[in-house]
Amino acid sequence: MPNYAGALRGKLKITATLKLLTGLHIGASNDFSSIGAVDSVVVRDPLTRYPIIPGSSLKGKFRSLLARNIKGGPFYDIKDEPIELKRLFGGETKTSKDNAEKRQLISSRLQFFDIFLNKNSAKRLEKANTDLYLTEIKFENTISRLTGEANPRQLERVPARAEFDFFLVYNIEEPDEVEEDFEFLATGFKLLQLDYLGRGGTRGNGRVALYNFKVEQVGVSEGISIDVDRLAKKLEETKDYALLHV
Repeated sequence: MPNYAGALRGKLKITATLKLLTGLHIGASNDFSSIGAVDSVVVRDPLTRYPIIPGSSLKGKFRSLLARNIKGGPFYDIKDEPIELKRLFGGETKTSKDNAEKRQLISSRLQFFDIFLNKNSAKRLEKANTDLYLTEIKFENTISRLTGEANPRQLERVPARAEFDFFLVYNIEEPDEVEEDFEFLATGFKLLQLDYLGRGGTRGNGRVALYNFKVEQVGVSEGISIDVDRLAKKLEETKDYALLHV
């Protein structure tokens, strides 16, 4: 299957502060606990042991929220996925040539990254009396409605008020589509702040706020004019959608 990516005309680097409004749990893939240990641990950087938010979690959340917002639900035929979504996150489309229909992959214009706990937050948490290194333990208990049996468990969380350095790169392929793409991206930031990240969002976990947006152009081709201040302002306006303020 052929791959389609427009000519790369430059990149826009998007940075912001992601602040936890409630405790966050994004689990490691090897979630396993011995007797007496925490039932579900957070994913960490193996060198610093700082908690991280994986880029895959961010991309998946953004895409699913935007898809549901456009189509009214996640269960739609993939062939009907709007082109705005495919441009930002990748996908495939069908083209016709010489009476033959071909499928073509579309490369993602957005590049997500693992984001890290910033150093100031790490210092504050190191001074705090947290249950584990830079994290807290939340005790939960689920009760079966059928049997009445209790299932107590321990969930490791990054505490509320911790801040992460958010980082995202946008590939400029069609300068005339940058404004529209950023409108779409801004909608994603609004939806994220109205929703949650990680596990247990309906129980209060994973509420976030984003602010201090900055957009910087990197290697933009000659003759292309991008108003990065206007784009940053568009994203900064989304901070008002945070449900909580701490």
